[in-house]
Amino acid sequence: MSSTRLSAPLCRKRAFLNFYTIYSGYFTRHMSTASPNDAATSSDTPATSRSASKQKVIKKFDELPSTYITPSGRPAAPLAEWSSGYYEANFTAETTVSKRVRTFSKEDEVDLNKVKDDALADNDNKDPVKKTRKPRKKKGEEENTENVDEIQLDISDVKTTRKPRSRKVKADDGSEKPRKKPEALAKLAKIPKPTTFLSAQILANLKRFPHCLLLTRVGNFYESYFDQAVEMSELLKIKLTSRKWNGERVAMCGFPLAHLDKYLKILVQEEKRFVALCEEFPVYFDNIKEFERRIARIVTPGTLIDESFLNPLENNYLLAISPGEEVDNAPQSVGLAWIDVSTGEFFSKECKLHNIPDELARIAPREVVLDTSLKAQPKHPLFSAFADTNCLVSYTTLIPIQSTLEQEPSSTVDGQDIDSPMTQESRAIDLLTEFLQQNLLDHMPRLDSPLRENSQERMQIDLHTLQGLEIRENSAYDGGSKGSLLSVIKRTSTSGGARLLARWLCSPSTSISEINARQDVVAFFRARTHFRVDVINSLKEVDDLGRLCQKFLLGRAVFSDLVSIRASINMWNHLGKMIKLEKDLEGREREFRAGEWEPLDALYRRMVDLTHLSERISNAVIDNPDELVENAEIDAAEPIQSDDIVETLPEVDKVACKKWSINHNFSPKLKALDDALQQLLKEKDELEQNLREKYNAPSLTLRSASGQGMFLHLSRARRDKKLLDADPDFYSIGESQTTKSYIYRRWTQLGTNIAETTLALSLEEKAVFDQLSLEVIECAHQLRQNAQVIDELDVLLSFAVLAEDMNFVRQELTDDITNGRHPSVEMGLLSSGRQFTPNTVEMTPTSNIHIITGPNMAGKSTFLRQTAVVAILAQIGSCVPADHARISIVDKLFSRIGAKDDLFRDRSTFMVEMLETADILNRATEKSLVIMDEVGRGTTVRDGLAIAFAALHHLTTVNKSRCLFATHFHELAEMVGNTDNIRGSGVFDNVRFYCSDVDDAGEGHFTYSYKLRPGINRDSHGLTVARLAGLPPAAMDVATHALSWLREKGTSDIEQNYDNFLKCTLHSIL
Repeated sequence: MSSTRLSAPLCRKRAFLNFYTIYSGYFTRHMSTASPNDAATSSDTPATSRSASKQKVIKKFDELPSTYITPSGRPAAPLAEWSSGYYEANFTAETTVSKRVRTFSKEDEVDLNKVKDDALADNDNKDPVKKTRKPRKKKGEEENTENVDEIQLDISDVKTTRKPRSRKVKADDGSEKPRKKPEALAKLAKIPKPTTFLSAQILANLKRFPHCLLLTRVGNFYESYFDQAVEMSELLKIKLTSRKWNGERVAMCGFPLAHLDKYLKILVQEEKRFVALCEEFPVYFDNIKEFERRIARIVTPGTLIDESFLNPLENNYLLAISPGEEVDNAPQSVGLAWIDVSTGEFFSKECKLHNIPDELARIAPREVVLDTSLKAQPKHPLFSAFADTNCLVSYTTLIPIQSTLEQEPSSTVDGQDIDSPMTQESRAIDLLTEFLQQNLLDHMPRLDSPLRENSQERMQIDLHTLQGLEIRENSAYDGGSKGSLLSVIKRTSTSGGARLLARWLCSPSTSISEINARQDVVAFFRARTHFRVDVINSLKEVDDLGRLCQKFLLGRAVFSDLVSIRASINMWNHLGKMIKLEKDLEGREREFRAGEWEPLDALYRRMVDLTHLSERISNAVIDNPDELVENAEIDAAEPIQSDDIVETLPEVDKVACKKWSINHNFSPKLKALDDALQQLLKEKDELEQNLREKYNAPSLTLRSASGQGMFLHLSRARRDKKLLDADPDFYSIGESQTTKSYIYRRWTQLGTNIAETTLALSLEEKAVFDQLSLEVIECAHQLRQNAQVIDELDVLLSFAVLAEDMNFVRQELTDDITNGRHPSVEMGLLSSGRQFTPNTVEMTPTSNIHIITGPNMAGKSTFLRQTAVVAILAQIGSCVPADHARISIVDKLFSRIGAKDDLFRDRSTFMVEMLETADILNRATEKSLVIMDEVGRGTTVRDGLAIAFAALHHLTTVNKSRCLFATHFHELAEMVGNTDNIRGSGVFDNVRFYCSDVDDAGEGHFTYSYKLRPGINRDSHGLTVARLAGLPPAAMDVATHALSWLREKGTSDIEQNYDNFLKCTLHSIL
């Protein structure tokens, strides 16, 4: 036998060809009616195992004939009345398609019938297992593009895992060394002329999308070719192999279909690459099945839909920016539009160019889309805003909205008036829509109208404040959420609630009515612990409705999503019953107060009743059917696997068929098909039992397989095969030491009917699923509205749990915080067994600026941050960490905290500090809250003191903002008119002084007094912190003596009395 190894698909094709050939001849002899050419047909047929001589003939696989040729010279076909066309259809689908060769140009297209005839005729003289070498072309002889060798090469393309032989070359010293890898890779990456339908499609897609990495689906694999295969194998750390096209080796790599999300995560999320997914779609040419491969979707970082690596707790935004032109030196207006493709949340707004860095930090997009015209303007000020972000910048060309409406009316934005003047905001919306159309392609949904954000309705938090306050991420943990404000206060039960909480934290409300409504719901649930626990437990069973609805709109929903929609609607109805029941119980136990229930009732009234949709799904779906698996296949061990069935069935039936199924009583057609299938399965069982009894073969089973079709199987052949071998109605197709298989006409006909009925039933089930999906899409707006209400309810419930866990209080909207605390710092201290020291702040229009002095490590920066955090928590509707709080509305929050440099953009630490200070002084308003720490410390004492005084003066007289100003420059007290160590004077009469201190604990020990008090601390106690840090004793002695000298004589006498200075400061080490 030949030792050539064949891939599994090729083995199945060869086996089916031989199986078809042998049985065609057999049934032509034994079952057809008498005809003049019967004798010739019989004489040309090879002898079988049951010939006139009882001697058994054993043949090797190589020796089996490839086809049976009739006297007319044509290959014999199976009898239609015996096979019902089953094998003929499979023969056409399984053999001729794989041998079909299509050239790149239409005029050179190969005749399919001629290719089929040549291939079948050549199989008589050609070993089907051995790989043949293409014959050498004689001199002067033209190459035949339709020869059989080329067809054989096209079939051998199935092999993708064979390891290429490494060739070696002679070195100068006579030894052998491997060929240089770059040369080999360059040769493999060469793109040859397309000679097959597959290669032509691949090259066409590469030409159409040159900016993408192309993944082409071939069966159950995604494959990459040419130079992209070399690059992709390095990025994904997978094996690089090659395949033969047009007589040349080309580079190729690939991976199974099930690993797509794993490798998309690397390519799209980590490497920031565009990946074009080329799917295969069955088409038919002259009754020949072929696959059209077209790009179904381009995956980019901002257009992820339902990939497994998508973080359910974070939004995945795609942001489009459309800058306007500067007019009369006025601030440039910029339009923004952003969408989360996975949830359908769509927003837009208009802002100024200098606000772009803050908006980028707040929205945190994964990808930013700009107009292609900006590529030619690399010095445009917009690009400087991307320096502090890690998002990908993409470009697209905006098509006029009129032409877009004409070409794709289903993918435009609802409610957009195309006759209205084009604003930058509407231009950004069109830019975003165009980019989605170009990349989502087959999955492009119809977009709802964007929710327009008004800057006046949200607190604006700048980039530096988001980072400095660690609201969403903690830089100490590599940008993770651990230790951030979000991680400390998050108590949500749903993924949609977690995303909403993050959005609220980055853009708190400035509407007093909205804040009070949220706080009323929080107070309601905080006062009803048991009811709160019941509602939270119910919310834990809710799926992510936002992303579920989007999957239906994008055409990617599966059966389990339909069931999840039903479960969520039922939970909403159950929630309404819980509220009604709780009202009744409360009215019986005590006096019912309708006013306390009004906030929750107002929230629940926003929900839409979708009971009719739930009932429709319930009528069509059966939970946990007992006989579903048996009804879905002919045999539990060997189910029918028709390509047509697999292509037609939705993914749901393959994934979730063991839990749910379509109710066959849903429609009369489904009922009729199911009854027919049940009758056929009953006949199959009866036939199987009758054959076992008639032929005394207990191990006989009726089976099916894609390669052999319908056949009888004996698991104990030695015992049960005697009577079957003697009956001419059974033809042996394979035998092993313990098993044997036969072809039986009656089972073939019955099995074919079962396969056709199963296919028809599956198609009708898919039609029902599509119908229900359309009904879900019609209710998508109401589903999203209800999901939004549930998300808000989840967040407000989490605020009630947070307030109970950490002893938060409800604030009043004035300017007073009694014993405020920083929740993140407090949580960290509690985890180490320490207590947080709270502090009180009172800011009124007559005392809106506080200068805070004190030693290092005494809590000045923490006090500044906790005040800002309390303001954020108050305006998102949460209770706040304090004993008592009265806080007025903050429109903008600014911070200048910490020290860092930006060497990449040639900015020193002091330059970064000054940029942040300038931004605050230019943008802060009377309603803003500003926290500034150590302004001016990055330069000399005099320069720094001058800058700090100028900043204070500007904030006092121009901005008139509320400000906490922490500094070590105690000289500022005198510069603002200090008279009693409590307040300033003159234009600075609204300035107040507060300080922290160090308490002496005796015996050289000390403790920090984190409690602020009115006054000025003129000693920073820097040497104390240095001693805590572990400076050597000798260095500490020098520092102590140098500080004594400077306090007594200052710096002016050092130059004149330098020797005395050295003697006084260094005498301990001299």
